[in-house]
This record gives sequence, structure tokens and C-alpha cells, in this order.
Amino acid sequence: MAPALYGHPFSSYTQKVLIALYENGTPFEFRCLSPDHPQHLADWQRLWPLGKFPLLLDGERSVVETSIVIEYLQQAHAGPVRLLPEAADELLEVRFMDRCFDLHVMSPIQHAVGGALSGNEIQRDEARAFAAQKLEMAYGWLEQHLAGREWASGGGFSLADCAAAPSLFYADWTHRISEIYPVLRAYRARLLARPSVARAVDEARPYRPLFPLGAPGRD
Repeated sequence: MAPALYGHPFSSYTQKVLIALYENGTPFEFRCLSPDHPQHLADWQRLWPLGKFPLLLDGERSVVETSIVIEYLQQAHAGPVRLLPEAADELLEVRFMDRCFDLHVMSPIQHAVGGALSGNEIQRDEARAFAAQKLEMAYGWLEQHLAGREWASGGGFSLADCAAAPSLFYADWTHRISEIYPVLRAYRARLLARPSVARAVDEARPYRPLFPLGAPGRD
């Protein structure tokens, strides 16, 4: 039986796992977490009371935390694209870049989104200013670190790029990646042109009005 993924198409972390699944053409059932699917919500909350998604259910085994889910997929449902390399030094770089995108790009975005959802104008503005400062620091570092690289880890498309795609997609919406970062902008464009990423972006397109900071008319 194919594994089931509980998540939402507009969720950045759900997209991270979807990209990995699409890269390898892995058969799976998508179980959307929304009020329209109360049974999926109930099952997910029973399986993972901490209330974070996505969650992968493979038989009787539940797997959470996106980096772990993608590593599990490589172990249990290997496909033609190896998203975590075998060589220890290459694997370390992939893991490092994966954490950089999750912690130093996606986390500030979530902070800004949380401020917008608070309904408090002061809190919203402070959260967005904080996110802009953190993202600007991340953009500057990534501009230098990605120079000369096609993909995030310096090798082939990997777990790190699965993390980078939704992170940079929403980062540019939250605090625009300006023209002073041509390397980073070109990398983001390559990600969006990747079929697995383009598919995840297109599937989430109907939900753009939900973005509390206002979805721009691009991408």
C-alpha cells in the first residue's frame, strides 16, 4: 500500500516533502488537512498530537519532521533521484544547507506570518520588520555561498533544494529578494523551473488569497 501524506498544498513544509515525492515519482495518497476533510484532521491529530504537519503514514508507521520524512522516503521508497548523498562530507553539506533554509529563511517568514495573523497592527509591523532584517542577513550569506553552484549543496538536486524551494518562494513574498542578489535570484528561478517544484507551486495556486501578508502578482 502506498504511503499517505497529511498536509496542505499551501504549506511550505508540505511542499518540501511533495517536491521529494515528485522528484522520484513515488506513489502516495495525499490527505488534505482542511475543514472540508474532518476525518483527515481527526486522524492526523490522533497520530501526532503536537499538531504539526506534514505527516507521512506508511502502513502502521508515522513519520514527522520534513527532513526525517525525506530521509525515510529514501530508505523505504528509494527512487532514481538520491536526495541524500552517500559520501559523508557531501551528506554533511546537504544537511547543513537544509537546516539553513529551514531555520534562517523559513523561520523568519513564519514569524512575519504569525504577526500578520495576530490581528494587532503593531505586532504585525514589528514581526515583519524583524523578518526583513533576518532575511536580509540570510540573502547576503546565500549570495556568497551559492556562487558557482547550480544547486544548494554544490552537487545534484538534494534534500537541501527541497527545503530551499518553498523557503525562497515565500521569502520573496515576505521580503523581496532585490537585484543586488543576482546569484540568489537566479537560484530561485532555477528552483521554480524544476518540474517537481513547479507542480507543487501550481497545486497551491488556488490558495494564494490565504497568504496573510498579501500574495504578490508574480510566480
